Amino acid sequence: MKLGKNWVFAGLVAGSALVLTACSDSEAQSSSTSAEASAPVALDVYKSPTCGCCESWIEHADKHGFESAIHHPQDLNGVKDDLGIAPRFRSCHTAVTQDGYAFEGHVPAKLVQRFLDNPPEGALGLAVPGMPAGSPGMEMGDRFDPYPVVLLYKDGRFELYEEIDKQEMQY
Repeated sequence: MKLGKNWVFAGLVAGSALVLTACSDSEAQSSSTSAEASAPVALDVYKSPTCGCCESWIEHADKHGFESAIHHPQDLNGVKDDLGIAPRFRSCHTAVTQDGYAFEGHVPAKLVQRFLDNPPEGALGLAVPGMPAGSPGMEMGDRFDPYPVVLLYKDGRFELYEEIDKQEMQY
């Protein structure tokens, strides 16, 4: 059973690059109660100016205790390169905390907060590769595709942080 999940995880990571163009412009291509109870966590969110799903994810994050400042860099992939986010883990937007932790793509706000409450040693952040249907910011009615949330390390290692199998696991 574990072998099957590993193959699914590998397939999701490998296939994520194929869906990124849906929300990219030509330049971009080269519920946590503890968060809500405390001061908002500042996020710098880097995205394409044409991406609507990024705006929806920002609304999700801000609703769950974050405060986002939006940036539209001319070279979005250059920002991701500078942060150390490997292409296979990329999505349409990247959020960065004041402490330098990166959250790539449609990571549920509750998992961002859980990570920030206890960041693993040597961690870079979390990623949801691609743009899974039904993830925060990618809502499509009742459609939901299970997806991995990947823990990224500064030295390039990665591991599964959490598998989101049901839509309600995100909130």
